[in-house]
Amino acid sequence: MYQVYKLRENVVVTLSSLSLGPERKVKYYNEYFINGQVFHIEEYGKGRKTYNSEVCVKRSTSNEFEANFYRKLKQVIELQYDKEHNKVFLFK
Repeated sequence: MYQVYKLRENVVVTLSSLSLGPERKVKYYNEYFINGQVFHIEEYGKGRKTYNSEVCVKRSTSNEFEANFYRKLKQVIELQYDKEHNKVFLFK
């Protein structure tokens, strides 16, 4: 019972910190490493022999139609929420 209560308490604290919005301090990155891949923003990769600045987002709809969207990575932005160390990364 204690573990369930503690979990609910953590969820409430996390939701409450997210509802206050992100901190005013924002971090920008030239590259981002995820799932064994490194992505560079387009500006950072110019002039290099090899770099990866394209991102693909797969989307499927209720009728099982799939559409892939490919875009150049312009910015990687990190937002941090309150004391909980909740981070969100945005790709532009």
